[in-house]
Amino acid sequence: MKPANNKKLDQAFSAIRQEALKRRRVFQEAPVPKIHIGMATCGIASGALETKKAFEEALAERNVDARIHTVGCGGHCYAEPVVIIDHPDSGFPPIFYHQVNAGKAKMLVKLFLEEGDPRFEHVYGATQANDLIPSLMEFSRFNMEKRIVMEKCGYIDPEDIYDYIAEGGYSVLVKALQTNPDDIVQEIQNSGLRGRGGAGFSTGRKWALARQAAEKDKFVICNADEGDPGAYMDRTILESNPHQVIEGMIICAYAVGAHQAIVYVRAEYPLAVKLVAKAIRQAEELGLLGSAILGSTFDLDIDVFQGSGAFVCGEETALFRSIEGYRGMPRHRPPFPVEKGLWDRPTVINNVKTLASIPPILNNGADWYRNIGTENSSGTAIFSIVGNVVHPGLVEIPMGVSLRTLIFDICGGIPNNKKFKAVQIGGPSGGCLNEDFLDTPIDFDSLTEAGAMMGSGGMVVMDEDTCMVDVARYFLDFTQKESCGKCTFCRIGTHHLLKILNRLTKGEGREGDLELLEVLSADIKNGSLCGLGKTAPNPVLTSLLYFRDEYEAHISAKRCPALMCRALTAFYFDPDLCARGCDACATRCPVDAVFTTSNRKKGVDQELCVKCGECVVACPPEYDAVRKVSPPDLVPIVEKPPEKT
Repeated sequence: MKPANNKKLDQAFSAIRQEALKRRRVFQEAPVPKIHIGMATCGIASGALETKKAFEEALAERNVDARIHTVGCGGHCYAEPVVIIDHPDSGFPPIFYHQVNAGKAKMLVKLFLEEGDPRFEHVYGATQANDLIPSLMEFSRFNMEKRIVMEKCGYIDPEDIYDYIAEGGYSVLVKALQTNPDDIVQEIQNSGLRGRGGAGFSTGRKWALARQAAEKDKFVICNADEGDPGAYMDRTILESNPHQVIEGMIICAYAVGAHQAIVYVRAEYPLAVKLVAKAIRQAEELGLLGSAILGSTFDLDIDVFQGSGAFVCGEETALFRSIEGYRGMPRHRPPFPVEKGLWDRPTVINNVKTLASIPPILNNGADWYRNIGTENSSGTAIFSIVGNVVHPGLVEIPMGVSLRTLIFDICGGIPNNKKFKAVQIGGPSGGCLNEDFLDTPIDFDSLTEAGAMMGSGGMVVMDEDTCMVDVARYFLDFTQKESCGKCTFCRIGTHHLLKILNRLTKGEGREGDLELLEVLSADIKNGSLCGLGKTAPNPVLTSLLYFRDEYEAHISAKRCPALMCRALTAFYFDPDLCARGCDACATRCPVDAVFTTSNRKKGVDQELCVKCGECVVACPPEYDAVRKVSPPDLVPIVEKPPEKT
């Protein structure tokens, strides 16, 4: 494929770019306040729809002229609903407000937009450096990130293609269409970009193999089948900046010689599906997709395919089968997808984050990207940090940053003065690492060496109250249910692993169970065809390696050191702390297991107690009388008064 005519392309895109800049100027120069509201799934789940409605109603009621600008997620999910108010006439810089509910929205319209009082008690920070309000960049949660893929997330309206173009969007595509495809492939190879879907294979190498394929009918697929528990990186990018992913797909297709592309996204992501489909339509309307893109000789059609939610369909060959109309089950490789992929045609399949990395790499150059990260893992990594951490959400950091820096410096550490216990990296296929690994660099090779894996970017932080046996059981339960059943080792092996772990958490462990877990895990890893089976035992093996004493306690002492396994724990009231006549716990207990003793304090009927923990929540903090022990036979005997007849 030959590069397009420069003049023709430049003229076609220049008109689009000028229109985008014109719209941006009209919006920015309007002499009214601008209200930017995060409206991705995380924001909506926290009440952003109600917040937006409250702003609209308050503006109308008070006859205040302002512009509402909906944006995606900036990654600060702990702060949702997020609102940024730019009110130039107030004399203040744009202000970032967190957890803005409907009531706070109406208050800000009255007190800030109308009266000029920004309500400092609700201010999180200013988005620009100034002398009046601390800047967000003074906080480590903001200043320690390196945003490349997420640079525009939370800033532009994902439903407005002109918003993306005004920020430089699609300009890299114009340059790419004027460049020899071989040079593009070489630039991606030189950048050192590795697949962000989990495997970490060289993206440039994959493109080169697909380009060399003799078959002319080729496909490009964006793999957005994100199914890891606690992972939502791909969803957020598609909901916040779908056009950067589409631009990366078009460049990829041009480089490898493909004319058909598919975004494979799970149907459980309705907002992502809606926004991607809309972004594709908008790109087609402006001539950035379809026949003769921007007047060039290059054609590309992109379709959206909604997967049914099977975790195994994240594996590329199972994904192909799903698109082809069959049950998603992996197949043997070789041949590899770049030789025979979808419908036996050469296929490049890349993750959302991989494709979104293409425009900034080509815009800034391979050397620029190489200088970010480590020697063998260039660029940035995006993680969804969940669990026991102060500031959960999405974080984009340079490869090579340590786990300690990410968890404690960027995300604020462990809440409630609890101790760090473990971090599980790489989704259900990843490993659990203890505090000895906190100084491990975050890159493909270091994490693999530690027994975990980069995966697609899910990270679960756990505190001292976490039972590692139960954690292994939780992830095994997920992978066992998601196994497609094709491989005997995966289908039956994971079932037996889960059966043993269930017994352990119930205090029914036997001598030899730990050795059996290790043998079964090794067999499953060696005998499974795809990545699901080969990595399913990782949480078991790593938790066994680094927390073996917990497993042994479950077997030998029938005790859960973390006091989490219900069958191995019990609740009781400390008689020295329990207040006479207080019925807070009794009124909260759903099964009436709490009774009043002869001295008007409280006891627990262990036969009735379902160990829900409601008594802990109900007990006034000034008493803090509820205690939890393991094993249950350590509970002090408290005589229950006979029932009155």
